[in-house]
Amino acid sequence: MTLDYVKLRNIKKILKEVNSWKDAIAHLTDQQLQEKTVEFRERLAEGETLDDLLPEAFAVAREADKRVLGMFPYDVQVMGGIVLHQGNVAEMNTGEGKTLTATMPVYLNALEGKGVMVITTNTYLATRDAEEMGQVYRFLGLTVGVPLKQSEDEELDPEVKREIYQSDVIYTTNTSLGFDYLTENLTASVDGQFLADFNYAIVDEIDSVLLDSAQTPLIISGSPRVQSNLYGIIDTLIQTFKEGEDFKFDEEKKRVWLTRKGAHAAEAFLAIPNLYDPQYRDLVRHISLALQANKNFIKDKDYVIHPNVEGQPEIVLLDQATGRLMEMTRLQGGLHQAIEAKEGLKLTQETRAMASITYQNLFKMFRKLGGMTGTGKVAEAEFLDTYAMSVIKIPTNRRKIRKDLPDEIYQTLPEKIVASLDYVKKVHEKGNPILVFAGSVEMSILYSNLLLREGIPHNLLNANNAPREAQIIKESGRKGAVTVATSMAGRGTDIKLGPGVAELGGLVVVGTERMMNQRIDLQIRGRSGRQGDPGLTKFFVSLEDDLMKNWGPDWIQDTYQDYDVEERIGATKALTKRKYKNLVERAQNASESSGQASRRMTLEFAESMNIQRAIVYEERDRLIKQEGRLDTIVEKALRSVFTSVANEKDYKDPVAFYRYILDNVSYQVDAQKARQTFRSKNMKANFLWELAKSELEAKYEVLGTDEVIAQFQRMAILKAIDENWVEQVDYLQQLRMALSGQYTSQKNPLVEFFQEAYQSFERMKEAAKRQMVRNLLLSRVEINTKGEIVLHFP
Repeated sequence: MTLDYVKLRNIKKILKEVNSWKDAIAHLTDQQLQEKTVEFRERLAEGETLDDLLPEAFAVAREADKRVLGMFPYDVQVMGGIVLHQGNVAEMNTGEGKTLTATMPVYLNALEGKGVMVITTNTYLATRDAEEMGQVYRFLGLTVGVPLKQSEDEELDPEVKREIYQSDVIYTTNTSLGFDYLTENLTASVDGQFLADFNYAIVDEIDSVLLDSAQTPLIISGSPRVQSNLYGIIDTLIQTFKEGEDFKFDEEKKRVWLTRKGAHAAEAFLAIPNLYDPQYRDLVRHISLALQANKNFIKDKDYVIHPNVEGQPEIVLLDQATGRLMEMTRLQGGLHQAIEAKEGLKLTQETRAMASITYQNLFKMFRKLGGMTGTGKVAEAEFLDTYAMSVIKIPTNRRKIRKDLPDEIYQTLPEKIVASLDYVKKVHEKGNPILVFAGSVEMSILYSNLLLREGIPHNLLNANNAPREAQIIKESGRKGAVTVATSMAGRGTDIKLGPGVAELGGLVVVGTERMMNQRIDLQIRGRSGRQGDPGLTKFFVSLEDDLMKNWGPDWIQDTYQDYDVEERIGATKALTKRKYKNLVERAQNASESSGQASRRMTLEFAESMNIQRAIVYEERDRLIKQEGRLDTIVEKALRSVFTSVANEKDYKDPVAFYRYILDNVSYQVDAQKARQTFRSKNMKANFLWELAKSELEAKYEVLGTDEVIAQFQRMAILKAIDENWVEQVDYLQQLRMALSGQYTSQKNPLVEFFQEAYQSFERMKEAAKRQMVRNLLLSRVEINTKGEIVLHFP
């Protein structure tokens, strides 16, 4: 008896209890059904638990779904809802109604009044689901909020967001929630805080969010750096280099480096004697960035060029797993600017990272987390290890009858393209709707052009026309429809078969390559055969595909010798030998293992930042919410700094000590008195403290009321913390980039990172305290013409 069987058996027991309430709940009037919400909340207040309420509450939500939406959740959907409530991942096939499934656990958990978030991958799905499913929650007396901008120009101020986040049910996206969390923790007052506690969340397409996007940290940028003028010059240099001679490129590990010949060429071009002399380290950095931009980032595969709000072209990164635009994400450390230089675009400002968090750490903050996906089981070990979540495979409501045909494997890319195109033409002649999946924007455009040449009308769905996604997907199940798409196509949107299509055999999905992990392949197959519909899927693979080149065995490269491509294209003969049978699976397994290791490394690198962020944000929150004056905190900070200064060798000299006072404590100091304090370290510390007290008393007298004084103290302290924390975040981002590629050295980069991260955090705390001293003592307090107090910090 397997563990999965035991889990499903227990879930079916709870399902039986839910079904036992079905008739009793069905006989209630609308008003009686709505009054159940009040009753449940009273019972919770009296000591019952959510698990106690589950059977009846699920039955109530189920009946509300029926009355409001005209849809009564199937037993398998109830089972999925139970899994979500228990804080696990429900694997449900495409078309099984995951959106409706969520209504039951959402309703149950919202009864606590602590807030429930439903998190989707894009704004369209979040808004759509909030409108449709929100009708059910409002019918049952719950409030629903969507804290998302509906246009680029719209801005939601903290007051509006605070009201939205106080709703019983919140629909949002993973990106928006992440940036809201970071933004709130940059505010300097309670008025700027708006998030509710992270109580319970259901994440749709959880594998896409928590696994595929796990290595891309969310970063809020600001504090512009001094812009370098080297990007264009160095890119011009790189364009003259030849791969293998001037530089080498490891495609598997995505590493690129100069050869000795390349270094000499750079020295000649830049007219310098020794490229690796420490004084030229900035040149080395720019050469490294330019090499990465040219070799590791390919247009229409890793990024696209899109017009921004002003209509100017800009680089927008692509999500490798979904093909979607990552509009609020920028590469750090100058890499974004290096790509802009490569493409001949106007350089954007290189900025510091002000705040950063990974999705892994963001979602670990929730007290309870549930997730839905069609493809989670193959990654169950990682879900268990990273998030302590089991993946429960829910049976389909109707038996799956889709046919998944074996792959056709070809030697070269041209052969594969010709064969897959011939197959599309044959299927199109029969009238079946066809969904052609390409691995990149570039390949989707190529297939689109080939279909145009063949006179086959079709829709093209990729990151360049994402706004039409819902409309294109809606039409893709019609008879004779052909859709070329990247893997972004329609996650969260069902493809319903048009009239007469089922009789033809349903929707045919053609994969033009196998993806980097099995989950994405399963998602692609899952677009066909929903709810027992007929369907067909088939993948075409070549040994020149990225998956095979990067993760296949070395002997593949040997097969290209003495190979006449033109002759083979005429035959387009598939490879059928036994050794090719499991080639794709082995390459995919290697890719998945590497991806899992990379996500683990990302999590480990982020752990140090996570601990430091928690300490800083907790301290900020305490300061923001503390009522009254902060005299105790101010005195503690000043005395700590003054004790350190009195003990430091740098200030043993009377002139240096006097200089410190002028730069940090007061401009009004008698040099003779400062010299007289040198009899002992205690005298020096006490002299500084007395001087500081007189400066503060003068400021407090101008500020007047305790409320204004407290605001001044809070601003001075927070400003010091924030400015130093920004430097720390940016430094750790740069440090991680520098160390993460050094696994070929004798040292463990992770250990080095932790050691340096700890030491730099200690330096940051000391620097923040010293800046607090300057902010408190050297700031100027003025009264403007309107009688308002104006502060000028040093």
